[in-house]
Amino acid sequence: MSVYALEKLISETRRLATEFRRTTGQMLPVTGEIARFDAAKQLGLELLEPRIPGVDALGKGEREGRRYQIKGRVILDEGKAGYRIGQLNPNGDWTHVALVLLDGAFEPYKIYEANREEILEALSQSSGKRSKRGAMSVAKFAAIGLLVWTRENGLEDEIWSNY
Repeated sequence: MSVYALEKLISETRRLATEFRRTTGQMLPVTGEIARFDAAKQLGLELLEPRIPGVDALGKGEREGRRYQIKGRVILDEGKAGYRIGQLNPNGDWTHVALVLLDGAFEPYKIYEANREEILEALSQSSGKRSKRGAMSVAKFAAIGLLVWTRENGLEDEIWSNY
């Protein structure tokens, strides 16, 4: 399948998912695939097909040698706390995680990136069942990660750090 055809399919998926949520109040389970596409496009990653357990994409260019697990989250209200990202696979062969934040129309507006050591350290410092399963809040991920892309500015020459 050509990149153009995939981009057209993802665009239509965004439209259908938005309309479905507006009509039913429920989310279609397409956020992960849309996030994979957006991370690859905006960060210059190569999506893996077939996938390696825990690895969705490989870095190219300045990200060469990195193996990415990609997570996505639709944020309907930025003022609301408690948004969580999907379970991370701590046993996978990934070196970095990219978190794609999508708006209510399933369009990306921010992408954060964090390396394996930072994520595993944050999970080890958390208590409770969720952290043991590899779950983390969006706020925690943003606090330990780097903001590497925004809708307004695209790929930043100087990456924003929360350190």
